[in-house]
Amino acid sequence: MLSDTTDHLGGTMLFNSMQYIFFFLPGMLAGYYLLQRTGRPVLTKLWLLGGSLFFYSSWNAAYLPVLLGSIVVNYAIGTRLMRVGETAKKRIITAGILLNVGLLGYYKYSDFIIGIVNDAAGLTLPQLHLTLPLAISFFTFEQISYLVDCYRGKLKNDSFLHYAMFIAFFPKLIAGPILLFKELEPQLAQARNPLNEMNLCMGLYLFFIGLFKKVVLADTYAVWATEGFDRLPGLTLIDGWAVSLSYSFQLYFDFSGYSDMALGAALMMNIRFPVNFNSPIKARNIQDFWQRWHMTLSRFLFTYVYVPLSRFMYMNVYRRLPWMAKEAQACINIILLFLISGLWHGAGFPFLIWGLLHGVAYATHRIWKKAGFRLPGVLAWLVTLLFINCTSVFFRAKDWASAMKVFKAMFGCSGVAFSHLPLSNTSGSVKWIAAGFLLVLLAPNSNQLTERFEPNWRTAVFFAVLAVVSIVNLTKISEFLYFQF
Repeated sequence: MLSDTTDHLGGTMLFNSMQYIFFFLPGMLAGYYLLQRTGRPVLTKLWLLGGSLFFYSSWNAAYLPVLLGSIVVNYAIGTRLMRVGETAKKRIITAGILLNVGLLGYYKYSDFIIGIVNDAAGLTLPQLHLTLPLAISFFTFEQISYLVDCYRGKLKNDSFLHYAMFIAFFPKLIAGPILLFKELEPQLAQARNPLNEMNLCMGLYLFFIGLFKKVVLADTYAVWATEGFDRLPGLTLIDGWAVSLSYSFQLYFDFSGYSDMALGAALMMNIRFPVNFNSPIKARNIQDFWQRWHMTLSRFLFTYVYVPLSRFMYMNVYRRLPWMAKEAQACINIILLFLISGLWHGAGFPFLIWGLLHGVAYATHRIWKKAGFRLPGVLAWLVTLLFINCTSVFFRAKDWASAMKVFKAMFGCSGVAFSHLPLSNTSGSVKWIAAGFLLVLLAPNSNQLTERFEPNWRTAVFFAVLAVVSIVNLTKISEFLYFQF
């Protein structure tokens, strides 16, 4: 997994960096609204596209051609799909999807596959050790959704500029939300988009809510998660639960914080993104969890993976097995879907195990629900929480040994005494975990806070406190967890 610091990211303008908050974002906003006054919308779009490409290249300019080449090729494929007949469409869409998956696979899974081949065949093939282009998993999914919608006749796009902005728009480029072209293009196509003071204020408000989640909450939990998973040779029972729950809260506040900042930055330019989180820790079953967590990913997986996968499996497998019940077919499809989701999240067996467990849990819940069984509300919430927390160990662990170290501690195989973690002791992490539960279960989430937004003195005080505390905590630049994807 990734480390806590971003030394290896060089000059990247992370959302939680001084250069992004005080220079890049204000500069982009100023240029955007000044160019709006010229009455030439194309200039504002070019400004946003140029700024987005500069933002991306600040990570590693060597991979800018990968992004640009992918945009050009996929736009050409999509344009072709909108102009040919059904027979040619099938060949083109197949080639387009394989091209995108192949590009992702080359960078993300080459070493994983080489390692499997070496272990299975006793070979010593050298690994490539490729650096993963930033955001490739996200823009690959977006481009696949674009091609599929073109194939289905749902899009009529003749603007390369709009498509390039759809992929490269800086607020969501790095880690989502995963947008659909039909969501963003109508907003980009507006002839004028003048300054809206309410949207600007709401966007700033949401941005700093996300920044607070990241630098104050997520980065605090990261201390215990990193120490427990990566540094300590052993853990006790209390440490094990403190470490696993710390990581669960780190991941929650880190990624939901990023999504808030993305939505906020876009809203400052009068562009609305779909909501990506809705208090997933409140979920009372695994289905409810996936309807609340990374909602745009769940939407993509269902629409562009599960539905075609189910059709493919029926035509090529299930139709030849008339004795197999439809419910069993659906459960197999669900498990396959989550295995794909696990592999998308990371090239390693821990991610596959995580995906398998979620797939089995989702299929089990489906059967349980159809049978008419229900758990009491509090018990259902607790079972769901424990499952999510336990499976997150595989999501975080860098290898099998690291996962087993945490699991053995959680289930009492390594003793129950307190042991010290750096910067604070285990009891300190327990207090933060308790505070985290109170916050996510009792306080309104960022969506609700935005809906209730009113420009009054209470809001101003709350915003000022968030901003000051967040900026004071920008003492160390820490990366977002989903940047590895």
